[in-house]
Amino acid sequence: MTLILINADILVTMDAQRREIPGGALVAQGPAIEWVGATAELPPQYRQLIEEGSAEVLDMRGKVVIPGLVNTHHHMYQSLTRAVPAAQDAELFTWLTNLYMLWSHLTPEMIDVSTCTAMAELMLSGCTTTSDHLYLYPNGSRLDDSIEAAAVMGMRFHAARGSMSVGRSKGGLPPDSVVEEESAILKDSQRLIERYHDASRHAMLRVVVAPCSPFSVSRDLMRESALLARNYGVSMHTHLAENDNDIAYSHEKFGLTPAQYAEELGWVGPDVWHAHCVKLDDEGIALFARTGTGVAHCPCSNMRLASGIAPVRTMRDAGVPVGLGVDGSASNDGAHMLGE
Repeated sequence: MTLILINADILVTMDAQRREIPGGALVAQGPAIEWVGATAELPPQYRQLIEEGSAEVLDMRGKVVIPGLVNTHHHMYQSLTRAVPAAQDAELFTWLTNLYMLWSHLTPEMIDVSTCTAMAELMLSGCTTTSDHLYLYPNGSRLDDSIEAAAVMGMRFHAARGSMSVGRSKGGLPPDSVVEEESAILKDSQRLIERYHDASRHAMLRVVVAPCSPFSVSRDLMRESALLARNYGVSMHTHLAENDNDIAYSHEKFGLTPAQYAEELGWVGPDVWHAHCVKLDDEGIALFARTGTGVAHCPCSNMRLASGIAPVRTMRDAGVPVGLGVDGSASNDGAHMLGE
């Protein structure tokens, strides 16, 4: 059925002219917006639908209508581990170390419940499209559990098949008990793409290839993941340059800045977006701008973990695509897009 919104105090288009229409109206057919403008200028064919009672009509007097918000970074399973005492006063690496073993007890039911919880919170704050970066799969958990929950919630979903493969015995940060074999990661990523990814316009479900971070996966996995993603035409996502310890790890292990490391492994381009980038340097910003590489800015989480304030103004002025993300609720306590 056609959906028609009328009489909005202000309808915000976010089009190229950034029009804000007083007394605004909007006509949607299925997933597509067909027309926007002033209610007084509603075309005759849509007025006829209203008169016939063959359209769903919502009177938006006293309200502002905006496009649905897009959440570019989340860890929905963390909705179950808010306010854990051992992680309340910690920077990123200590915070992760305190929580990895707790997360090792996740089950498929927990993934389902946490996904529904996180999506409900997001929708209540005006979000209609979200990603989720799920990077550990204990006790039979699969990304399928998140995907099935998203279908129940009816939310547009970019499901990121995260992964960790370098445990502490190999110089990584996570305990060995929560990492996977790289061949299994790549095989499952391919399975998920082939089963679920929908590349069509207005798709409700897409799959993203998303090794977790430079300190939890190998160079080989980063390279192979990029090759897999580009072979299937899907997007790529990871964490990058989140705090000072993250930068120090990159220099010590790879002899490169995070941006240089990303470029070396093929992780730049319009099909890539990186979470946080709080410590992205000028060279990295220029690289991202030149290649169209995106950034997910998560201000509340960055403050909570004392990571710092990302150079968003500098990135935007340079032409870097920047979106907002709530990050996981264990470093944010909520999933409120307007709060971000």
